[in-house]
Amino acid sequence: MASLSACNATELTPLLGSAANATAAAEYICTRFTNTSDSFTNITYAIDNTYLLFSAYLVFAMQLGFAMLCAGSVRAKNTMNIMLTNVLDAAAGGLSYYIFGFAFAFGVPSNGFIGKHHFGLKKVPNEDYDYSSFLYQWAFAIAAAGITSGSIAERTQFVAYLIYSSFLTGFVYPIVSHWVWSSDGWASASRTSGSLLFGSGAIDFAGSGVVHMVGGIAGLWGALIEGPRIGRFDRSGRSVALRGHSGSLVVLGTFLLWFGWYGFNPGSFLKILKSYDTSNTYYGQWSAVGRTAVTTTLAGCTAGLTTLFSRRLLVGHWNVTDVCNGLLGGLAAITSGCAVVEPWAAIVCGFIAAWVLIGFNKLAEKLKYDDPLEAAQLHGGCGAWGLLFTGLFAKQQYVHEVYAIGRPYGLFLGGGGKLFAAQIIQILVIIGWVSATMGPLFYIMMKLKLLRVSREDEMAGMDMTRHGGFAYVYHDEDDGSSHPPAGFTTRRIEPSGSGPTTINGSTNNVV
Repeated sequence: MASLSACNATELTPLLGSAANATAAAEYICTRFTNTSDSFTNITYAIDNTYLLFSAYLVFAMQLGFAMLCAGSVRAKNTMNIMLTNVLDAAAGGLSYYIFGFAFAFGVPSNGFIGKHHFGLKKVPNEDYDYSSFLYQWAFAIAAAGITSGSIAERTQFVAYLIYSSFLTGFVYPIVSHWVWSSDGWASASRTSGSLLFGSGAIDFAGSGVVHMVGGIAGLWGALIEGPRIGRFDRSGRSVALRGHSGSLVVLGTFLLWFGWYGFNPGSFLKILKSYDTSNTYYGQWSAVGRTAVTTTLAGCTAGLTTLFSRRLLVGHWNVTDVCNGLLGGLAAITSGCAVVEPWAAIVCGFIAAWVLIGFNKLAEKLKYDDPLEAAQLHGGCGAWGLLFTGLFAKQQYVHEVYAIGRPYGLFLGGGGKLFAAQIIQILVIIGWVSATMGPLFYIMMKLKLLRVSREDEMAGMDMTRHGGFAYVYHDEDDGSSHPPAGFTTRRIEPSGSGPTTINGSTNNVV
């Protein structure tokens, strides 16, 4: 296409001989070549944008997966509450990311810390971004918020979700994505101005750190500050399982998330019409897209199977919920290096990710940390392992194709320690940034009594006290009844400073 657009009538005229109309013929031919070149360029843009939009739709479908996974993992009396928070993540996150988030993340030109252009999508589309870019990145932002909602499920006030979801998607997450994914970001492997971190930049292709660690660490602080659910640990400190009410929803949510991951990881190429080697017409970025889908699949499958057999040895039975969480841990881990590792390496990634999740779950029990969906352990722990894995196993050829020739690659494959060092720095700064922003936010909300619901509401279930009624008739093991406690009514405002009062022998909540 470049040769077509470079057609020059002056240079072409002598080649047409001394005919009187040679100049006119040359100009006509060049005009036709230029028009053809423009048509190819337009087609390329159309195909790449269609590919990105399709990937955005897949990633957005993960919200349904999160909703089903969360719903199945909590007790039935909180089903409406957790599904509503997933809707809120998308809705509130959409507005905050439109107004602020996209500009903070990708508003180039800017400095290495934060973007400063395109607020409210001003001057979009342009040579760097189209509307499809915003949609795709928004789907990533709300995925991070969805991870956090799982950690603080079953005990969090609705207003707290509004506050943290808007703050996370509008400010906290966009800053991290700017650092790692923007062409101006200080840690970005795609940086086009200034020096690269350790001459490499941090490779986090689809977001093991940017998305999963951010959501997981935010959820960790929320759950720590709120404390465990009532009944999660007995008086002697022993762990008591508060099982989710529907394994079917957990499996459905897992498959929906797995399906969406094929937009999450392969879609992060952003473009598909790009050739890597002109001598191999069959090989190009479309091949790398397919390879990324394969590594994603193998890591998830390996982690799921590893969890299945390891949990069988540890607890003595086959548990579908554990397998689903293990599979998702493998997918979270491979997300960083999915585009730059061999399929065999993805199997190693998934195998270790399963043990990382099991280890963090054991640690959480000892520390009396309560996370209903294991979100901090799964997304935070396995996400961190994914970054380290990339620094160890990234293949030279793939790094050069996806990023640039001459870049450092995996330590175990002879590429030196520069990439691995950059990965460690990314882990540390994400932990520090999210802790410094989300930790104080949750602490302030807790002090203002905006974070955790009352003991009475938590025991009764937020569906009845906050959302107008139960999702369906249910039976929870911890209450021994299929009926709501007498006298509990829906609160109209939250938080309420008043406690329950007794009228004619029944308990009522005063608004």
